[in-house]
Amino acid sequence: MRQFRLGVAGAGKIVRDQHLDAIRATEGLELVASADPHSRLEDVASYASLEEMLDAEPDIDAVAICTPAHLRHRLASQALARGKAVLLEKPPGATLAEVQDLKAQAEKAGLTLFAAWHSRFAPGIAAAAEWLAGRRVEGVDIRWHEDVRVWHPGQAWLWEAGGMGVFDPGINALSIVTALLPDPFFLKRANLVVPANAQTPIAATLEWRTADGVLLSGDFDFRHEDPPCWEMTFVTDGGTLTLEAGGARLIADGRTLIDEPEREYQGVYAHFHSLLEAGQRDMDITPLQQVADALMLGHRQATEAFVDDDGSA
Repeated sequence: MRQFRLGVAGAGKIVRDQHLDAIRATEGLELVASADPHSRLEDVASYASLEEMLDAEPDIDAVAICTPAHLRHRLASQALARGKAVLLEKPPGATLAEVQDLKAQAEKAGLTLFAAWHSRFAPGIAAAAEWLAGRRVEGVDIRWHEDVRVWHPGQAWLWEAGGMGVFDPGINALSIVTALLPDPFFLKRANLVVPANAQTPIAATLEWRTADGVLLSGDFDFRHEDPPCWEMTFVTDGGTLTLEAGGARLIADGRTLIDEPEREYQGVYAHFHSLLEAGQRDMDITPLQQVADALMLGHRQATEAFVDDDGSA
């Protein structure tokens, strides 16, 4: 097994909550440095910028970009220009044009580039794909509710243009559905509930249809009291399949098939290592396309201003 030296750009909550343990648990990966102007990680060399990190650590093989989305294109471009493979936290960019440009850069340079849709690596997803493979899907219902004050405290960037609001977690659901359904689906209507002091929605309801007329409905809400509700149900010609707990629990016709602890990011980094070994790319952008369609087509409904627990908007 080949060994790869890894740096991370960004040292915030998601890195500390998920990436660090997953990297350290993945055979063949070694975390050697981090780059963040505002935060440092313990036990690894820390630098104020990605450029500084790459200058000081020229033997780094790959960089995980874990900053807010609006910074990812610039940082990923820097890393690719220095000959480094790149893992992109979701979403892989702030716009579709940015992501397409990164794909072109990586293809031209022959470098690994990975859009890390972590929810696709939840314990029940592979088994769900296998269960659905022999059945015709007749309808899908998505409920993705959580308390923004619990899961994203003080993250004001969520409410700015490009921050995606409730679609920051909602895109996780879309990453699962786009991976599991055999056919593409197309947005037909969307209602976006937008706080008076925000540019992005705090809640949204959506409807899609496939070319064959299969209806998908989505209900995303940031105002849900903890614990969260991350679930989706697939009605098929051969029974009903439900994914709960973000995909950690799989239930078929009332019978629990899988109920395991969340370990998505271990799957993310195991897959990244396999891409590095093979020199391949994995840049599916369909979840981001679905969010872009919702923000473009959705009807906006104003609601009261959002104030976080720390008093910030």
